[in-house]
Amino acid sequence: MRLLEKFWGGKKSSRTSDKKKKGTSNYAYAVTRVRAMKSKLVPKETYPRLLNMGIDEITRFIQESEYKNDIDELAMKYSGADLAEHALNRNLALTYEKLLRITAGELNYLITEYLRRYDVWNIKTLLRGKQYNASVEEILESLISAGEFTYTFLSELAGTESYQDIIEALKETEYYPILQEYDGNNLADIENEMDKMYYSSLFEAIGKPRSKDRKLFARFVKLEVDVKNLSTLFRLKRAGVEQLDEILPLMIEGGLALNTEKLAALPYEDFVEELRKTEYWDALSGVYSPEMKSLNALESKLKKYSLESATTYSHVSPISIVPIMDYIIYKHNEVSNLRMIVRGKEAGLADTLIKDQLVVI
Repeated sequence: MRLLEKFWGGKKSSRTSDKKKKGTSNYAYAVTRVRAMKSKLVPKETYPRLLNMGIDEITRFIQESEYKNDIDELAMKYSGADLAEHALNRNLALTYEKLLRITAGELNYLITEYLRRYDVWNIKTLLRGKQYNASVEEILESLISAGEFTYTFLSELAGTESYQDIIEALKETEYYPILQEYDGNNLADIENEMDKMYYSSLFEAIGKPRSKDRKLFARFVKLEVDVKNLSTLFRLKRAGVEQLDEILPLMIEGGLALNTEKLAALPYEDFVEELRKTEYWDALSGVYSPEMKSLNALESKLKKYSLESATTYSHVSPISIVPIMDYIIYKHNEVSNLRMIVRGKEAGLADTLIKDQLVVI
C-alpha cells in the first residue's frame, strides 16, 4: 500500500477537505475537562529540583507523573534521554488527540486547524533530517504526531530513502505546491513558506471574528505571529541583514501590534528604540542588553509573555476556546522545558545555561 493511501486511510482528525464545521460546540464540558488537565501540569517550583537531578532521576520523576504510561510502554525500546524524549513526544500527541475527542462542532474544528502546526513541524523535521543525513531514529525522536498525520505514516516517511520520496508521498496534500519547490538546498525558504501558509490557513479558519471569544482567539494567534516575527527580526538585525528584500519575505502576515515593514527598514539600534514603544518592551527590557551574545533569554521572555497573555485572555472569556488554547500552549511548554532539561543534561550543559532557556511561569 502506498504511503499516501496509509495517511488518508488512517488520519485522526475530523477535518474535512471543504473545512465544514458540523455539530454543536460543547464549550462548558470541554473547558471543565481541560481545567482538570491543566491542574496536573508540572508546578513551576519543580523545575529547580529537576535541574539538580541526573537523567535517570528525571526519567523516574517523569514516570511518577502524567507521563507514567508513556515511560512504561517505551522502556523496553529506549533508555536514558531517548526514553524521556520519546515519552514526552508521545504524551503530547496523545494529549492533543484527547482534546479532539472531547470537543465538538466549531470548537473541534478550530483546535484541529490550530494543531496542523505539528504537520508542518513534522514535514520540516523530515526534510531537515534527510538533508543532514540523520538516521531514522534521530528523525523519529523529533516527530510529534499531534496533527493529522499518524505516527505510522510519519515513521514510514522517516524510513524513505530521500527527500524526493517524502515529497512524492505528500503529493495529494495542500503542502505539495510549496514542497515541490524544494531542491535540497533551499530548506530555509521552504520552511518559511510553510509557516506563512499555516498562519494564512488558520486566519481563514478563524474568519472575521464577531463574538468576544472569537476575537480573543484571533488576538491570541496574532500575538503569536508578532512573537515569531520579533524573534526573526532580532536574529536578522543581529546578523547584520538590512536589505528589505531579504527581511520582508520572512515576515508572517497578520500580526497584532508590530509594523514589520517599518521595523525591517531600521538599523539595529533604531529598531530597538522603536520596540521600546510597543507592548512587548516590558517583557524584553529585563534581559535586553546591547552586549548580549545570545538571544535565548530574550526569546524565552517573549514565549513567557505569550503564555501570560493566553492566561489573561482565558480569564476574560472563561467558557470559550481561549482556556483550551491556554492549556495547549502550556502543555507544549512543559514538554519543551522537560526536553530541554534532559537534552541539556545529556550534552553536559551548565545548569545556568539550561535554566536560561526554560520558560517557567
